[in-house]
Amino acid sequence: MTFVVTENCIKCKYMDCVEVCPVDCFHEGPNMLVIDPDECIDCTLCEPECPAEAIFSEEELPDGQQEFRKLNAELARQWPVITEKKDAPEDAKEWDGRPGKLSYLER
Repeated sequence: MTFVVTENCIKCKYMDCVEVCPVDCFHEGPNMLVIDPDECIDCTLCEPECPAEAIFSEEELPDGQQEFRKLNAELARQWPVITEKKDAPEDAKEWDGRPGKLSYLER
């Protein structure tokens, strides 16, 4: 089992999760983070650290978020690994909780 970053990370991109990951499985895109499913060891440390509540175990993905399992795997192969927390975007709070953000994903 792996953990999956879902839609609410888009344009929020809080990075509290990055620093607690013992295997450096987070990858950074322009406006979202993803988890490499091949590297994730299911330690559960990242999930409670996400202020946007955008991280779920693959078995507990909310309705409408299943496509993010495939998207995390795909984008983790393209985006660089991130191991240190950076500041969230200035408007992150405005985007937190907004539905329908997939169209804003920057690759």
